[in-house]
Amino acid sequence: MSGHSKWATTKRHKAAVDAKRGKIFSVISKEISLATRDGGKDPEFNPRLRTLILKAKQANMPSDNIDRAIKKGAGELGGVTIEELLYEGYGPGGVGLIVEVTTDNKNRSASEVRSTFSKGGGNLAGVGALAFNFKRKGQFLLALEKISEDELTELALDNEAEDILTEEDHYEVVCETSEFDRLAEAFERRGIEPDSSELAYLPNTLVEIKDEETARKLMNLIESLEELEDVKSVHGNYDIDKALLQKFS
Repeated sequence: MSGHSKWATTKRHKAAVDAKRGKIFSVISKEISLATRDGGKDPEFNPRLRTLILKAKQANMPSDNIDRAIKKGAGELGGVTIEELLYEGYGPGGVGLIVEVTTDNKNRSASEVRSTFSKGGGNLAGVGALAFNFKRKGQFLLALEKISEDELTELALDNEAEDILTEEDHYEVVCETSEFDRLAEAFERRGIEPDSSELAYLPNTLVEIKDEETARKLMNLIESLEELEDVKSVHGNYDIDKALLQKFS
């Protein structure tokens, strides 16, 4: 999605999603377990795990939860297997949506995602139907008051950022996925907490949404998907008219 659409939806969804602390802890726990499984349980030698621990602490996740997730990923607690899945679908206005899921029950996740698309006026698509229109990147969004443009430019370029965009009320920093953890740690060292930081699917082309009804239906669908227990994030190729965004802020 475009920068202003991403920023507006991030701010709109943040309050609702942050209110569900259990959902946030569940998502981060699964990510920590996956990072531990793939890279080991020592954060000193596992940059992805180190970044996720920082993310967990920023969300005020209890240390016991973090330790339990690490042990689960290291196979010390046994139990269920966690999988990472992608679902692709279409929302109102023909917008393409990619839904990232971390789950211990893919049948449950598939059913919930499919049902949510259907109820929200969309439908699931086949594997690979939309992925070609997105590129996997690291993305950070920061309010303008958190750092000056010159300081951000220096920090970002020193840590291999690919692009830096300045919008009316925020910055967007984009990097290769391999540099995401490096940039996350650079922000942490400077005492700066981005408003949003994720490995995102950024669209190559955008679908313009200009009417209020379609915009409202689309944003409600995205919100409903994000509220599902197993959904980590939702990415879309939409660009909503700024005048409409102000109504939803």
